[in-house]
Amino acid sequence: MVSVNTIDAKLMAKMFLAGAKNLEAKKEWINELNVFPVPDGDTGTNMTLTIMAAANEVSQMESVTMEKLAKAISSGSLRGARGNSGVILSQLLRGFTKSVAKKETLDCVSIAEAMQKGVETAYKAVMKPKEGTILTVAKEAAAKAEELAPEAENMQQFFEDILAHAQATLDKTPDMLPVLKEAGVVDSGGQGLLEVYRGVFDAFMGKEVDYTFEKTETAAPLTKPTAQTEAEIKFGYCTEFIILLDKPMTDEDEASFKAYLTSIGDSIVVVADDEITKVHVHTNDPGLAIQKALTFGQLSRMKIDNMREEHQEKLIKDAQKVAQQQKEEVPMKEAGFISVSIGEGVKEIFTDLGVDYLIEGGQTMNPSTEDMLNAIEQVHAKNIYILPNNKNIILAANQAQALTEDKNIVVIPTKTVPQGITAVISYSPDSSVEENEQMMLEAIENVKTGQVTYAVRDTHIDNKEIHEHDIMGIGDHGILAVGTDISSVTLEMVDAMVDEDSELISVYFGEDIDEEKAQELLENLEEKYPDCDVELNYGGQPIYYYVISVE
Repeated sequence: MVSVNTIDAKLMAKMFLAGAKNLEAKKEWINELNVFPVPDGDTGTNMTLTIMAAANEVSQMESVTMEKLAKAISSGSLRGARGNSGVILSQLLRGFTKSVAKKETLDCVSIAEAMQKGVETAYKAVMKPKEGTILTVAKEAAAKAEELAPEAENMQQFFEDILAHAQATLDKTPDMLPVLKEAGVVDSGGQGLLEVYRGVFDAFMGKEVDYTFEKTETAAPLTKPTAQTEAEIKFGYCTEFIILLDKPMTDEDEASFKAYLTSIGDSIVVVADDEITKVHVHTNDPGLAIQKALTFGQLSRMKIDNMREEHQEKLIKDAQKVAQQQKEEVPMKEAGFISVSIGEGVKEIFTDLGVDYLIEGGQTMNPSTEDMLNAIEQVHAKNIYILPNNKNIILAANQAQALTEDKNIVVIPTKTVPQGITAVISYSPDSSVEENEQMMLEAIENVKTGQVTYAVRDTHIDNKEIHEHDIMGIGDHGILAVGTDISSVTLEMVDAMVDEDSELISVYFGEDIDEEKAQELLENLEEKYPDCDVELNYGGQPIYYYVISVE
């Protein structure tokens, strides 16, 4: 039995990285635990990308103190959070690290207190917490820790008992959520959290773990710049990094720092919050920018590119465009829109409706809080409406809203693309922000959405027997139709959505459906529902053959 009864910052870092590694190793298995057997099950992926954003911060730390470690974990996971499970995980980590940041070592009591703080933080982040999920596993684990801590004499036994209780709680999740029991699975988010706990415990026990993290970026081939390119670029090095702040930047600090960067370069972007500051500058001497930044804290994610070697003009033009916008001080417009989009057709529809910035994502890849923050930076408007268009992206949007101070962010909780389209159409430039928010919320309540895809495994759900490769029609609140033919399942699904008040049926066909088939479906719907207007649009979305709304 391990005799260690306190944890210092160095061991804490190893334990966290091991937890991240274990989650990463199990992510595909966790994806398969999704209740609906759809090909976009992504709980494991979302939780892994969230914790990896923090793990990358931790693995780059040169010296480790508990306070710096806490900042790296909290800030990295907060900005890397994606999907509901990822956002909840980031909040669990945020609460935990806030509790331990000022301590030099951790004992059983301080760990129990931190786990409890993590649970409190996560529950506050979720509008309607649901039991039988990752939240329940976290809450029960924290409660067990709190119960054991005062009398705990051995930390190994303390952890083993918490793990056993967390596993027992996870095993009970199907009894708390009938939908889990019917599908024959435990909660996927809870399973992901348990894998983090197990990795943490492995490191505590001294198990050999590979703590290195592979970088996904690949180096571009060296290209000799032309004389014309060299002449056009005034400042040769695109320099980017994140400052892990020793203390929050004051407004005076930020203004002074920006002024200094202006004296040595251009294309300056400085985005600060309480814990980190993102910096981007074009300069001929990156060392000067780095030296100045080091007076505020440690540096992370350093990236320096010689722009005179870049043959990809788009990267340069984008940076110049941002810098130019800042220099010209273009007056902010009153309202802007950010929307999550899937497929070329949907992207074109949102663009035609006047959406300012589109985030590629949706079902197959949930964008992170960082993606949302980057989009907010790009939209030059006082009030920005964000349309997540997926229930698994709403929490990340809310988190970006909370981290934005210089613009008014309004998250319209759209759960589907048709709801997002309806929300944009409902906007009135003559109405106030509050009036528009209310009008959009009321409008999306009247939109029913159905989506047609295929099953990736056998299961039983919503009183329907489903086999691998079956076609499913999924409504807002469950599976509406199952069969083997795309068209017949689609028609059955729409039939379950249409009622006597329905007036409009909008069809968005995906990348795997040819226009002739889609046209045939349109004619069938027009014939079957003569009192409804039926519209056909190319959506180009992957995975989902049809996305259909009824209003």
